[in-house]
Amino acid sequence: MSKQTYKVCFCFRRRFRLRVAEAPQDIKSLFETYSENGTMNVDHLHRFLIEIQGEDKATKEEAQAIIDSLKDLKHLNIFHRKGLNLEAFFKYLFGDINPPLSPSRGVHHDMTAPLSHYFIYTGHNSYLTGNQLSSECSDVPIIKALHRGVRVIELDIWPNSTKDSVDVLHGRTLTTPVELIKCLRSIKEHAFSASSHPVVITLEDHLTPDLQAKVAEMVIQTFGDLLYTPGPEGLKQFPSPASLMKQLIISTKPPKEYLEGKIGKKESESQKEKDSADEETWGKEVLDLEHAVEASDKKDETDEEEEEDIDDGDRKTQQIGAPEYKRLIAIHAGKAKGGLSDWLRVDPDKVRRLSLSEQELENAIITHGTEIVRFTQKNLLRVYPKGIRVDSSNYNPLIAWMHGAQMVAFNMQGYGRSLWLMHGMFRANGGCGYVKKPDCLLTVGPNKEVFNPKAKLPVKKTLKVKVYMGDGWYLDFNHTHFDVYSPPDFYARQVGIAGVTDDTIMKKTKTIEDDWTPTWDEEFEFHLTVPELALLRIEVHEYDMSEKDDFGGQTCLPVSELRTGIRAVPLHNRKGEKYNNVKLLMRFEFA
Repeated sequence: MSKQTYKVCFCFRRRFRLRVAEAPQDIKSLFETYSENGTMNVDHLHRFLIEIQGEDKATKEEAQAIIDSLKDLKHLNIFHRKGLNLEAFFKYLFGDINPPLSPSRGVHHDMTAPLSHYFIYTGHNSYLTGNQLSSECSDVPIIKALHRGVRVIELDIWPNSTKDSVDVLHGRTLTTPVELIKCLRSIKEHAFSASSHPVVITLEDHLTPDLQAKVAEMVIQTFGDLLYTPGPEGLKQFPSPASLMKQLIISTKPPKEYLEGKIGKKESESQKEKDSADEETWGKEVLDLEHAVEASDKKDETDEEEEEDIDDGDRKTQQIGAPEYKRLIAIHAGKAKGGLSDWLRVDPDKVRRLSLSEQELENAIITHGTEIVRFTQKNLLRVYPKGIRVDSSNYNPLIAWMHGAQMVAFNMQGYGRSLWLMHGMFRANGGCGYVKKPDCLLTVGPNKEVFNPKAKLPVKKTLKVKVYMGDGWYLDFNHTHFDVYSPPDFYARQVGIAGVTDDTIMKKTKTIEDDWTPTWDEEFEFHLTVPELALLRIEVHEYDMSEKDDFGGQTCLPVSELRTGIRAVPLHNRKGEKYNNVKLLMRFEFA
C-alpha cells in the first residue's frame, strides 16, 4: 500500500503545464531576414512567398490578402497596420490558410484521356455499414462515400425474399438487405456532391432474367438522362472523364449465353449441379464465425467463377438474359476462358474490365507483372479485398497502383494505414476522384516494352522534409487523454514514403517529454525513383512506457502535389476525419 502511494505522489510531482506555441528558431531567423524593424510588410511577405514558399506566381495582392486575413488578431496585439510582427507571421505559417496542398489548383490533370488512364477512387461492398458478415446494408455508407469523392460504387444485387424485386446485400452472409431502388435514388441525389466527374456503378449480379429486366427499368426511370449508354457497337476505347461529366455508368458482366442442343443441355445440367451444391452449402443460415469466414471466402471464389465468360467459338448460342439490361452495360466485365495470360490478352477491337482479388493480383505479378501493366494501358483492372477480410480491413493499394490497376476497391467504412493511403492518393487533383496515372505506366518503349515495377530505377527526385513542431492536441483531446498526471510525450512515429518498393521507407523523430506543443526540429531526406506514385506518410503517437503508445493523428499526402516551403499540415483521426486544431509545422523542399 505504501509503495502504491509513493508512485502516485511521484506522478503528481511531474509538471502539468500548457506552453504557448512559440516560433521555432528557423522561423525567427526567416522573419529577421524578411522584415525590417520588427515588421514584415507586403513587399517583404511577397518576396518570402516567392523565395521560400516557392510560389513563383505570387502577387503583391495575394501577400496583402494574407496580411488582411490576420486582422482579426488585433486584440492579441500582433497585427500592425503596415504588416506583420513575428507572432502574426508565425500564426500565418501555422494557420489554415497555409496548407500543404494548394486548394486553388482544383482539378488540374488532363481529363481528356480514356478512363483507363486514371486511378479511380473505388469502393468495395459500398453498402455495408460495418463488417462483411453481419452488419447492416444501407444507403448511408454509399452517401458518405460519394461525399468523400468516391467515384466507383459497388452493389451486390440479389432477389428479395419474395423473389419479385431486388435487394442489395452481401450474399450468403448474415448481412441485412436494403432495397436496390433506395440505393439507386441515393446515388442519383448524392453522386455529384463532391465531384462532377462520372460515377461508375459496378453490379455483382445474382439475378434471374426477369429481375434483370426489372433492374433495367429501375435504372432507366431513376437515372434518366444522367445514365451513359454506349451505342450497340460497344466500346473500342473508353471515353474520357471530361466527356462524361455528371454521368452515371453501369459496369457488370453481360448476361450469360448458353449453348443449345446437347452441349448446351450438358452445361445447363452442370450449372444446375453447381447451383444445387451451392444451395446445400449456403442455403442454411451461417451459424458461427468460422463458417461465415469460409462463406465470405467461398463467395469471392464463386463470384469470380461467375464473372468468367463462356467462349463458345462459332457454335450457335441462345441469349437468355434480359436484352434491355444488357444494353445498359457500358463497361463490360468478365474473364476470358483460360488462364491468366488469356485474361490479360488485349483485344484491339474492344475494351473491358477484369476483376482480381488482392491475392490473385499478388500471385499474378510474380509471373505476369509487365503483362498486367500492358493490359491496364487500355483496359480496366479492378482489385478487391480477399474474402478473409471479414472485419472490412484493406490491403496495400500501392501494389495494384504500381501495376496500373485503376479500380483498387476498398472498404471505405473501415480504417487503418491502407485506407489512409487511399485517402492520400485521392487528395490529388482537387479531390475529384480521378488521378491521372504517371506517364511511365502509359507509355510503350521503342521495343514495345512497358514499365516494369521490379526494375531498378535511378533516383528521379529527392524530397527533404523538416518536422518543426506540432500543436492543437490540448484543444482537440481531453487533458488526461494521453497521461493522467502530466502533459503527453509526443513523437512522430512514422515520417516516410509509401510508394514503389525501392522508395518505401519509414523513419521517426525523437520523443519530446511533457509538452502539448512538442518541437522536434528534425530533418529527413527521401530519394525517390517514381515520385509520381509516392505518398508522404506521417503518424504522431504519444509514448507510453507501460502500455501501447497512444495514437495522436495521421495524414498521407501525394508527393507530386506538395507545396514547397513551410506549411501547416492538418492531422486526421483513425477514420480519416480531420481534427479541428491538431497540426504539424513542416518544411518541404525538392532537389
